[in-house]
Amino acid sequence: MIDATWRPRTVVSEASLSLARELSLAEPLARLLIARGVLQISDAQLFLQPTLRALHDPLLMLGMERAVVRLRSALAAGEPILIYGDYDVDGTVATVLLKTAAERVAAAFGQKPDVRYHIPHRIREGYGMQGSRIVEAATEGVRLVVSVDTGIRGFAAAEEARRVGLDLIVTDHHLPDEIGGIPDALAVVNPNQPGCPYPYKELCGAAVAFKLAQALLESVAADDAERTKLRAKVIPSFLKLLAIATIADAVPLTGENRIIAALGLAELRHPSQHGLRSLMELAEIEFGPGVERPISAMDVGFRLAPRINAAGRMDAANDVVEMFLTRDPELARTLATKLHRLNDDRRASEAEALREIDTYLEGLREAQGDWPACLVLDDGWDGKAQESGEETTRWHRGVIGILASRVVERTGRPALVLAHEADGLAYGSGRSVAGFHLLDALTAVHGETGGGLLARFGGHAHAVGFALSSERVGRLREGMQGYAAEHSPDPGAAEVVQYDGDLSLAEVTPEFLAALERLAPFGNGNEEPVWRSAGVRLAAPPRTVAQKHLRLRVEDPDTGVAFTGVAWTRRTNWAELAADEGWQQGDAMDLLYRLHRNWKPGFAGWELEIVAARRADAGSRT
Repeated sequence: MIDATWRPRTVVSEASLSLARELSLAEPLARLLIARGVLQISDAQLFLQPTLRALHDPLLMLGMERAVVRLRSALAAGEPILIYGDYDVDGTVATVLLKTAAERVAAAFGQKPDVRYHIPHRIREGYGMQGSRIVEAATEGVRLVVSVDTGIRGFAAAEEARRVGLDLIVTDHHLPDEIGGIPDALAVVNPNQPGCPYPYKELCGAAVAFKLAQALLESVAADDAERTKLRAKVIPSFLKLLAIATIADAVPLTGENRIIAALGLAELRHPSQHGLRSLMELAEIEFGPGVERPISAMDVGFRLAPRINAAGRMDAANDVVEMFLTRDPELARTLATKLHRLNDDRRASEAEALREIDTYLEGLREAQGDWPACLVLDDGWDGKAQESGEETTRWHRGVIGILASRVVERTGRPALVLAHEADGLAYGSGRSVAGFHLLDALTAVHGETGGGLLARFGGHAHAVGFALSSERVGRLREGMQGYAAEHSPDPGAAEVVQYDGDLSLAEVTPEFLAALERLAPFGNGNEEPVWRSAGVRLAAPPRTVAQKHLRLRVEDPDTGVAFTGVAWTRRTNWAELAADEGWQQGDAMDLLYRLHRNWKPGFAGWELEIVAARRADAGSRT
């Protein structure tokens, strides 16, 4: 990133100085709050100290009251209920939360609960409610189906439910169809549906299910004292899993999501469910009394969530629900171990595919001088393997979304990655870059063929999923590359790297770091801040780590305050860059970095995670 332009996102203002004084906060941190839309003292206090009381009343959500009435009636009468979930973290957690709440309410009515669930198989059934499963539920005696994290576009399934005499409650967070509206269901609970007055629209699917669970539980509370106890004891226990779903689904960590994530991460330090405890142990996340290290959003996003998602990617996600629900510690450990191994399988499958992709990308760049404006990669199926009876799929469909993200990271180009199946279809997933609307591109290319290119597709600006005949992948590649060549940001333009403010290393005091930690959890919508320190001095020669990463020791030239910094090689090979530029002890450097606390034995302390670096005399592009 030596040739990139560095630009500040924020500047010192009267508002930031005033907020800093009122909160006794360092001005750069007050500036961060303002950049996140936190302008009032009361809002800033809630941001820095989230509280359960600030969550909105579930009954503000359109359709909630009707859904609660029908669920109460079914549970009081002992009716069989089917929860129809989804195979990712959001969908499985939503299933667990609603099933747990429903069974508690059934017990309050003196009924033995009959709350079933269905998690579709990613490959055999695909995403969304299937009419065939609705019909099966009816023949099994189910009279009420509740969808979680799915269903807002399930028009056919809703019609099938009505045909066979089932009541359907849809709970979802995805955007409704702009033309078709919402399904014809008994109740639709979704803050994003037209006319819903609920003030926060960014909840994940599990959070919408949680709101239904909360409203249902509170509806059977005998009095205010019981409701208070419920909110103090039971509701916080739901936040452990809900925080995992919220972080894993990458919804903005603002508003209610921030409250859920912050309080849920704190609750995760004391897990009670056998399955959750086992999974955290296998993920090497420390918890319990005496553990100083807090559990972070990164722990959830990179350790817990991949293991939970691995079930749906590589096998069947029913195991996730069973693991979280079982009271048998041995079964919980067995299921957690299975998820752990499936995640290892997922990583191995991903690594094997990435080796092929890296080889292909290197060859493509050497042959053409650069990559095309959009990359469309598939696993090499040519039809002959199917005729000979050989295995036709080399890249597992469960990892193609991850692969697409990796290609974008490596190339800075939008990418589609496809896996071919024996049914003659290629299933694809795409990820994009800033400034290129991937769904618009796919829609345009599909439209150019008269609507005959793709069998199905959907998504948004940054991510898409689709399927098409394997024979048409070449046409898709040509169409996407042509469209991207006209509409993509100029890949030759100087890259712009934004940072949040200037700091001298001397300003990075224990008090500053303690205040910075209060801005966590970081994630989408509350990104981890990037700081600039200009003119720091290399206090030791750069040291190469694992042949490609770089460790630097830098110090403030005026005060001698020093920190260790680590630059991880991703798109930039830092070891090569330092050697090519001849960095050496005593050089004055400008750095962009994030502040991380390294909890590893022997490294305990704060470090700089270096985002960009250059000699101080190269800083004319700031």
